[in-house]
Amino acid sequence: MSKIIKKIGVMTSGGDSPGMNAAIRSVVRTCAFHNIECVGIYRGYEGIMEGDFKTMDARSVKGIINKGGTVLKSARSKGFRTPEGRKIAHEQLVKAGIDGLIVIGGDGTFNGGLVFNKEFDFPVIGIPSTIDNDIFGTTHTIGFDSALNTVVECIDKIRDTASSHNRLFFIEVMGRDAGHIALNAGVGAGAEEILIPEENLGLHRLLESLHRSKRSGKSSSIVVVAEGDKIGKNVFELKDYVEANMDEYDVRVSVLGHMQRGGSPSCFDRVLASRMGVKAVETLLEGKTNYMVGLLNEQMELTPLEQAVKGKSEIDRELLRVSEIMTT
Repeated sequence: MSKIIKKIGVMTSGGDSPGMNAAIRSVVRTCAFHNIECVGIYRGYEGIMEGDFKTMDARSVKGIINKGGTVLKSARSKGFRTPEGRKIAHEQLVKAGIDGLIVIGGDGTFNGGLVFNKEFDFPVIGIPSTIDNDIFGTTHTIGFDSALNTVVECIDKIRDTASSHNRLFFIEVMGRDAGHIALNAGVGAGAEEILIPEENLGLHRLLESLHRSKRSGKSSSIVVVAEGDKIGKNVFELKDYVEANMDEYDVRVSVLGHMQRGGSPSCFDRVLASRMGVKAVETLLEGKTNYMVGLLNEQMELTPLEQAVKGKSEIDRELLRVSEIMTT
């Protein structure tokens, strides 16, 4: 028999992403709509162990839908990785009368929730929120669209100076294990080449592509590089290699870094977060646990947390084909 849910805890964990606040707002207001208590947990799993809780109502989350970051803060927790730490966390939740947990974050966050559920049979639902868009079971994670908009805006500005000085720019974007940001932003910004972990272009082919661009009459080029790309050890090594083999370009590097995580969330991410928050709360109220809510075929669907953690988010092969045509 499933546990009756009367009080839900919500937390954010791992790297922040635009739209997390919109998700928190949605969870809190959905709880209020269903006359369920909601407790905000500060600093993720670390906050659970320390009992850093605050009761939240519909008015607690006013004016945050447009704000980046997370009002509940985020922290990584070494203590929660130990059985002793998770035992303390469970005791804190029981003491506070919290019956179910909604965790907002990426695969590390979901792994923690999965282990916690198995050890204590505590209801957990995940909301995918990471700019990398690398979670199985959803076409979009919260923050991905906002990060893309930030990256494209930056590339547009860099292109202005690149064309003014006949420069080649290597622009590094986030994506340690997945090239979703690089591929989508590269296509959207009209990059001459896109380097992602899923496709090893090779240094020789990269040079061929740049020579081809030069012969076609391009006086400047933009190459978007995912930080996990496997061609070189890093983007600066790529710069050195090209400079040593092509004297036609003045080569520069721009690492966009954490600005991709900041800023106001896009309308798409605000709506997605709102939908996911409603689905997460109502899934708990239906007595279900160990699921992640996700967007599939424009509908809110459930994926078992274990699949979300173990599954691989595939790169869009059709978009990859489009990018190859566009860089001709």
